[in-house]
Amino acid sequence: MRHQPTADPIRSGRTDPVNTVASATPTLDFKLPIEGMTCGSCVSRVEKALATLPGVESAAVNLATEQATVRATDGVAGNALVSAVTAAVRRAGYDVPMHRVELQVDGMTCASCVTRVEKSLLKVPGVTTASVNLATETASVEALGGVSFATLAAAIDKAGYAARPVAGAANPAPARRLPEWWPVAVASALTLPLVLPMLLQLFGMHWMPHGWVQLALATPVQFWLGARFYRAGWNAVKARAGNMDLLVALGTSAAYGLSVYLLAKHADHGMPHLYFEASAAVITLVLLGKWLEARAKRQTADAIRALNALRPTVARVLVEGAEISTPVEQ
Repeated sequence: MRHQPTADPIRSGRTDPVNTVASATPTLDFKLPIEGMTCGSCVSRVEKALATLPGVESAAVNLATEQATVRATDGVAGNALVSAVTAAVRRAGYDVPMHRVELQVDGMTCASCVTRVEKSLLKVPGVTTASVNLATETASVEALGGVSFATLAAAIDKAGYAARPVAGAANPAPARRLPEWWPVAVASALTLPLVLPMLLQLFGMHWMPHGWVQLALATPVQFWLGARFYRAGWNAVKARAGNMDLLVALGTSAAYGLSVYLLAKHADHGMPHLYFEASAAVITLVLLGKWLEARAKRQTADAIRALNALRPTVARVLVEGAEISTPVEQ
């Protein structure tokens, strides 16, 4: 018996009934950069905060890339959802970095063109504000860090206009901030005189800086260089959760506070046993660990971006038997 040729559903445009049911509710995915996460509990807290939002079907957070992938119902995605997602992340005690992109828009002739371009840009997931100037033919967009220039240009092209980079403008892609090393160096310099007596005891030498000198060295480490732990710990308390920063703040504050009390009460009666070196050493070591972690994550993200740069920029699409080339953003 001769077999009849079977048409390819992808090439012929035929719709699979199963897929029709699955796609009855269209969804839209967008990426959300997040700053301030340090461990797995941070990831869980952000995912829970995002999953409870109306319109969000799922949220997956990657600690290494510091990004959240949010899947939302297509009908509710937009400025309102982006604002709600950003607010939820910040309520959880973390931050969502934003960046501004400048575009040159060609083809606009009147105010209705401006309105059309602004509406097209605001429909892009991750865009919070869009302002178009007809006189200069430029568009200024504030968006999440994951929104690229190519995505915005594709939205403008779909509206019937052409977009290109503004002459002399900086690279619209947000640069990942380098880990700051100077807090570790300053903290180490202030902490070294406090822990040096313990090291000298190994060689039979007994030396201890005066209590008020220890206070002067430990105070900037505790409240200046260690201020980040108090801020992050307070955000965790407001979110009714706990994290490592809260533990560091509580533990070092206890050692520092007890030392201040003992120094004020017994300084006139000899040298009391103080714990300034413990609080300063803990903060210094945690700062060092966070710096090493941030550097490692930056190197990992750079490697991922390098791999992502190898992906093709043009896709070949089969439309009614004809093969056309189109940018992958479209």
